[in-house]
Amino acid sequence: MEKLNVKALAVGLGVSWGLGMLFLGWVSVFGWGTKIVEVISSLYIGFAPSFLGGIIGAIWGFFDGAIGGAIIAFVYNLVAERK
Repeated sequence: MEKLNVKALAVGLGVSWGLGMLFLGWVSVFGWGTKIVEVISSLYIGFAPSFLGGIIGAIWGFFDGAIGGAIIAFVYNLVAERK
């Protein structure tokens, strides 16, 4: 089995999650997804349904997604190595 590139998965998930948070923050200005933004803003300080809130959410999302991607790739590589 091939190993996953930890850095590549971390950056890929970080960018994806960050863009998702940016989109969610900006779309919630129009009333869509406001409840989800309220829940996520309890974890991501500064995330709000506004232009700046979407950018702050994107920054939080990038780091959160990058850490999650690195953990996923690391665990996958450990399991794949033992097989």
